[in-house]
Amino acid sequence: MLASQATPSHGNTSPSSQRKTIYVGNLSFDATEGDVKEVFSAYGKVWKVSLPKDRETGRSRGFAFVEMERSSDADAAIEALDSAEWMGREIRVNAARPRSK
Repeated sequence: MLASQATPSHGNTSPSSQRKTIYVGNLSFDATEGDVKEVFSAYGKVWKVSLPKDRETGRSRGFAFVEMERSSDADAAIEALDSAEWMGREIRVNAARPRSK
């Protein structure tokens, strides 16, 4: 069952502590930020999609980060989409880990 997609009662902003960033790997090189946002929006409010590009070619590097408003919505997206086939590829979806220094 998916988490409720109701807007929080405190308005349109959400404390960053409630947000959760998701790593999405093995993406099709044809996927756009809009494509990724559309898929994840089915599970809740998407604040930001980052689709890194190769510096030399400008082509997608095959992964993305999705920041969702609510941790529970992010968890529902991870549960539903990890190992799902999308745009001809089996995508990997999990909680993003902080960068190592």
